[in-house]
Amino acid sequence: MSAKDEAIKIVSNFLEASMAPDPVRAATYMAPDVRITFTGGRAMASTQAITEFNGGRYAWVKKELGAFDWTEHADHTVVYSNGTLYGEWPDGRRFAGNRYLDRFEVRNGKITRMDVWNDSAEWILTPDLNREA
Repeated sequence: MSAKDEAIKIVSNFLEASMAPDPVRAATYMAPDVRITFTGGRAMASTQAITEFNGGRYAWVKKELGAFDWTEHADHTVVYSNGTLYGEWPDGRRFAGNRYLDRFEVRNGKITRMDVWNDSAEWILTPDLNREA
């Protein structure tokens, strides 16, 4: 398996575990010193922190995975996952079509960096942007 294919598989498996949500399994795909940054520059210490953050923002959330893109570097592969989020806000309103882009750095078979961007902050600040599911 090529470095690109292995990196994409690692990211895909991580995303699957994250959506379960199974933060313990998700953590197995991450390096111990992983750097996780969410929209707005919010640093996350672990996969458990991601699950806790999402638990406060959404009643539940899942990803409709789009394409994976990648770039290979001398010592790592960068994998991009894009698509949309769908789920339910804490007040029970459903949503869909919430764009996301995740950027991962994979080194030696582990995710060493994860950057997350999505429309959720905009949708929360401007509710009329919300898309009904």
